[in-house]
Amino acid sequence: MVRLRIPLRRAKPEERSPLKFALRLAKIYLMSEERRFAWLALFAVIACNLGNVYIDVRINQWNNAFYNALQDFDAPAFFWQLGIFCLLAAASMVLSVYAIYLNQMLQLRWRRWLTERYIGRWLAERTYFRMQLDREATDNPDQRISEDLNQFTTYALTLSLGLLSSVVSVVSFLFILWGLSGPADIDIFGWTTVHIPAYLVWAALLYAGAGTFLTIKIGRRLIPLTFSQQRFEADFRFSLMRVRENAENIALYGGERPEREVFRDRFARVYDNFWKIMKRRKAVNWFTSGYNQLAVVFPVLVVAPRYFSKQIQLGGLMQVIDAFVSVQASLSFIVTSYTDIATWAAVTQRLSSFDQRMRDIGLTLEGQQTVESRRAGQGLEISSLDVDRPDGSRLLEDIRLNVAPSEAVLLTGSSGLGKSTLLRVLAGIWPYGGGGFRIGAGRAFFLPQRPYIPLGTLATALAYPEVAEPALRPRIVKSLEQVGLGAFTAWLDESEDWPHRLSLGEQQRLAFARVLLAEPEIVFLDEATSALDENVQTELYSLLRNAPWHPTIISIGHRQSLAKLHDRVLDLTQFRAREATDTPPPVPAPS
Repeated sequence: MVRLRIPLRRAKPEERSPLKFALRLAKIYLMSEERRFAWLALFAVIACNLGNVYIDVRINQWNNAFYNALQDFDAPAFFWQLGIFCLLAAASMVLSVYAIYLNQMLQLRWRRWLTERYIGRWLAERTYFRMQLDREATDNPDQRISEDLNQFTTYALTLSLGLLSSVVSVVSFLFILWGLSGPADIDIFGWTTVHIPAYLVWAALLYAGAGTFLTIKIGRRLIPLTFSQQRFEADFRFSLMRVRENAENIALYGGERPEREVFRDRFARVYDNFWKIMKRRKAVNWFTSGYNQLAVVFPVLVVAPRYFSKQIQLGGLMQVIDAFVSVQASLSFIVTSYTDIATWAAVTQRLSSFDQRMRDIGLTLEGQQTVESRRAGQGLEISSLDVDRPDGSRLLEDIRLNVAPSEAVLLTGSSGLGKSTLLRVLAGIWPYGGGGFRIGAGRAFFLPQRPYIPLGTLATALAYPEVAEPALRPRIVKSLEQVGLGAFTAWLDESEDWPHRLSLGEQQRLAFARVLLAEPEIVFLDEATSALDENVQTELYSLLRNAPWHPTIISIGHRQSLAKLHDRVLDLTQFRAREATDTPPPVPAPS
């Protein structure tokens, strides 16, 4: 068979734009099944924010009347303006509280929707497994789903609403500032005079524009540094988690010293990168602190000439200063939010690369002709099947095998030959190879050497990958007793750390109990009794051979005692590829 290999499709540069990716995620959510809530919540949050901008404008106008009342020693007008301020402040409090509450509600619902979407895509088509086979594996997908999605929704809404409020505030206060500032005539060395209408508007634009440009120039390195920090933190946390999961093995080996070296190396990356972030943030903070301090007196300096020339009263002065500060603060949105923008951009780039990687894997599955499989009839039929490594080198070639229904076949061969990889091909999770096979239409069950024990109760672990329904309880109890774990029936509803509570031998017994519950048509066992003595091994295989549904059994093993438990033995060495070597395949990147 001709094998066609199509490389993974790589994202174009424009597809990696954080802004475009963020807009795409927002559009998908706003058009999803939650669109009614999403639009209502979004409009409510926008209304609250715009309402606060309106109150800021009204307070600006209030400044004029309030300070004029002070200047004129008008007590009734003074107390009247205090009453107006109380009403405006109360309205501002209500709008601010609900703006934050509705914003967080929208963040939470958006995050939940994105989390379900990403988990679904990550688990679909065994993407989580295929992602690890690639040398360019995406680092820490768990962190991207749990933390990056949380930060993305938080910063996306906070920054976008902040930007919207800033734009509306700028437009509103520019009109006020334009009407209050008056013109300025600037003499240029006695050569000419430049007439600038509404000079305060241009002063605010110039001040904020210069501050924004310099902030971006000083802090642009924060985005890649923050991106790297997210990865280094996740790698360090992953190494800690690995020690917790393998505590017993590490303790038996006495491996504390090498583990400490791993921790030290990974935390050194966290430390060094964060040190760079600190230095860059220090430079940004030096500038922004000076910028904000100067912003306090800058509007007073530029408007003072009009006040001292008695063109405006004290109330007008305070209104102009307030309007100028509002315009300057709104135009300085990037300056004051640059650290958050850098974090958002880094998080969005990580999500974008993760999203693109899942899309690449999906496109590869659609466009790559590898192994052809069919589900029909009973038993197993393999005709001219090739098994490759991820780098394209061949392990096994031209495998031919027919297994009749209810027959038991033992596959043997030297370590590293590709026996377990062949089972991965038959399970449909190993895409590298060529040719094809037919497997029975009934349920197939695979037992690895180390069974997977999920989180939850012992009953949940037994029923996996099905749900432990109450109706299954009698069969669960019976299956435990059949495999020699009857003492554990009292613990069926207990949530324990079962992977560490059960020995490997007990876990392998539990795996056989799963088979008895599932009653599959065909069972694949990969060294599934390696931790058990030969007597127990014989008992467990007898349970399968004598099961009333008579399953087809295909085993991998090295023990000579396994041969008598099967109808025939097939040595896979005869199918070893001529180009195969004893060099192990590349180890997938940790994730």
